[in-house]
Amino acid sequence: MANAATRCGRRIDTISLLAVSKTFPKELVAAAAAAGIRMFGENRVQEAETKIPLLSDMPDLQWHLIGHLQTNKTKRAVELFDVIHSVDSVKLAARLDQFSQEAGKILSVLIQVDLGGEETKFGADPERIREIVSAVSDCRSLRLDGLMTIPPFFEDPNRVRPYFAKLREIRDALDAEQPGCLGLNHLSMGMSHDFEQAIEEGATILRIGTAIFGMRA
Repeated sequence: MANAATRCGRRIDTISLLAVSKTFPKELVAAAAAAGIRMFGENRVQEAETKIPLLSDMPDLQWHLIGHLQTNKTKRAVELFDVIHSVDSVKLAARLDQFSQEAGKILSVLIQVDLGGEETKFGADPERIREIVSAVSDCRSLRLDGLMTIPPFFEDPNRVRPYFAKLREIRDALDAEQPGCLGLNHLSMGMSHDFEQAIEEGATILRIGTAIFGMRA
């Protein structure tokens, strides 16, 4: 991470490491936390329900939901997570806002943008992003802090660059139109095989699992 940041003239402290702990047991999460990691990402609310409470003795950990969120899981997601990366509709934003108000918390969210058009992946069409930004801005208990994308997988990580660059362009355009509308201006993009390219294209949150925990079963 530091090498990639240096190559493109960025400060390493502007880039956060989110350890993707989905499918891995709490013991490995605890070991990663002992090594200094504080941000962890889970894909499923059901799995998080069984894992996060077991690590309650580490209250300084921050939990991020990075997988698709069904509307019937929003109440529990609000209770478990500090940040939701996968807001992709006005309806989902409204549900999260409702339960965040009931819980008395301000929930940080990112809008997931579908840039690859793959049927197996979720995200909002780029043409609908402004509509969702406007809806989240009207929510009392949500704080919009940036954008997220999951690009297609390529063996050559340089082929992913256009997707990372496009997300950065969308963010910059939105911020130019409505300064401050994306809060912390996060770009959640880049995984184990392409995080260096993501850093060079402006990523602020890297979602890395395999390079930390190893291959999943």
